[in-house]
Parts: sequence; C-alpha cells; structure tokens
Amino acid sequence: MPASKVHLNFIDLSLRLSVIPLSVVSIWLTVTNKQDNNSYGRLEFSNLTGLKYMVCINAISAAYSLMAIVSSWLKCLLTKAWFFLISDQVLTYLMVTSGAAVVEILYLAYNGDKNVSWSEGCSSFGRFCNRVKVALVLHAIALFCFFALSLISAYRVFSKFDPPYVLSKEVERNELQNAS
Repeated sequence: MPASKVHLNFIDLSLRLSVIPLSVVSIWLTVTNKQDNNSYGRLEFSNLTGLKYMVCINAISAAYSLMAIVSSWLKCLLTKAWFFLISDQVLTYLMVTSGAAVVEILYLAYNGDKNVSWSEGCSSFGRFCNRVKVALVLHAIALFCFFALSLISAYRVFSKFDPPYVLSKEVERNELQNAS
C-alpha cells in the first residue's frame, strides 16, 4: 500500500474517531441543559426544536462514524467509495442545517427580536445559553471533521478516473487548426 494511501486512511480514521466524542459530549451538554428562573420558570433543551434537531443529527453522525470505522476493517464495505461519498456529504449538510438552527436560537436568545416583541433571554438564563454555546462549538468542530471527510471521500472516488485531458487536447488541437 503506497504511503500516501496509508496517510489518507490514518487521517480518515482520526477524523471519524474525533466525531464520536465531539458529538456525544455535545449531546450530553444539550440534553442535560436546564435552568430555573424565578421570574420566567424552567427552560430545558426540549423546549427548543432546534436543539432537539441538533441532538438527533449529532446522534446520527456519531453512529454513522462508528459504523464507518467498523466497516473500514471489513474489505467488502471498504470498496463502496460512492456510499461513503454520498453519506459523508449528506451528514455534512445535515450538520450545517442543525448548526444553523442553533445559531439562530442563540442569536435570538442574546439579541431578541424587537419587531415581534421578543426580549433577549440570556440575561435570565445565562448558564443555559453558555452550555448551548459550548455544545454548538463542539458541533461545529465535528462539522469541520465531516467537511474534511467529504473531501477525502470525493478524492477517493474521483481519483479512480482519468482526467478528461484527451478530449480537451483534441478540442484544443481542433481550435488551433480552425484558427489558422
């Protein structure tokens, strides 16, 4: 096995291994996040759909990463480069959407929305907001891991094909002949 392929496999494995604890800790921070306030009552993650969505996507990404690691030891699944390319892409997009939902929640929690008479909530639920921020940072790091995994998967799929240089050289030759 060439050294570059060994390095690529090591990077792939490291990124997939990194996603698991990042996602699990993000889930734990989010699910255990609750705060009571004498004026406004109790706030839990389950009160906010965007947080529930992020928890689901984190669980899916951790499970998929574990499945991909296990399948890397099985030769029959290792040859399914297209499967990993599509799966990595889909998970990357899902992580982007769930992260965006939580960013919106945090924006509204810190700034409110004067047009609809929503006041900001983080002054009353500061600990809750801080834990959501940490969970979002961990989610973002896992997202960047999946972005890199998507690039690696794309490289693995498309490096099997020759570049279309034969056609482009022929077209270039024809253009030069027509110009003369």
